[in-house]
Amino acid sequence: MSDDRANPLGDYLRARRALVTPEQAGLPAGTNRRVPGLRREEVAMLAGISADYYLRLERGRDKNPSPQVLASLARVLHLDEIEQEYLLGLAASRPRPQRRRRPERVPARLHQLLASVQVPAFVEGRAFDVLASNRLAVALSPRLQPGYNRLRSLLLDPEEQAFQQDWTRSTEGFIAAFRKSIGDDIDDPRFVELVGELALSSERFRTLWARHDVRTLEGGTAIVNHPVVGELHLHRDKLPVDDLLLVLYYADQGSESDEKLRLLASMAETTHLTEEPPRIPR
Repeated sequence: MSDDRANPLGDYLRARRALVTPEQAGLPAGTNRRVPGLRREEVAMLAGISADYYLRLERGRDKNPSPQVLASLARVLHLDEIEQEYLLGLAASRPRPQRRRRPERVPARLHQLLASVQVPAFVEGRAFDVLASNRLAVALSPRLQPGYNRLRSLLLDPEEQAFQQDWTRSTEGFIAAFRKSIGDDIDDPRFVELVGELALSSERFRTLWARHDVRTLEGGTAIVNHPVVGELHLHRDKLPVDDLLLVLYYADQGSESDEKLRLLASMAETTHLTEEPPRIPR
């Protein structure tokens, strides 16, 4: 994460221009290109700025580009609204003293809510740490117990990889959402620790992290392969509560997946899980 810390705006610009082909930008590809994507001078030309000024942006020598310049760069780099918002946030970042991280705590009312809902539900923090969950969530996946990290499980746990029907797409979404969650809070010890671990342990993480994709991991649908009841088609909702997210999974009423969730609920009532989850450093 050291490169991000040194020059996050320049790192983002370099990563994104490498993903735009000359054809996408309306330029001839040529036969003697030494870099993937666009050259610096091509980005500058298309954005209507000087090549020298763009070079200063990438090298961190100018950290205060105007909104007009950023809008032009976003257009050239084909950034969507979320990516453009992220770019603006990087440009607006200012040096600041390192803050002491406040522990993420789940309010008592959320524990009560988790105990009362009849669908798999859990609470996650900014780094995708599972902070609290109900019994049905753990029946859906043991990796939804408090103490697990969802991104770490997705990348390093073979059982989680088999659980996800489309693991490739899931990793893309999770890693892009993780980068958006970090934003400019790049000195947060939990983020630094998790990025360091995954960069050493997962080639998939290294590849996707280098792309600098940013996304919002919102609600939607998910298809998972449960080892006992088989394939489940579930809706997923993410509800913000304070600085946390309440996540719920549920099936269409009366569907086959709904029946399978009811079976899991019945099993959860009679099964006591004894697996000890890993501790999250605080």
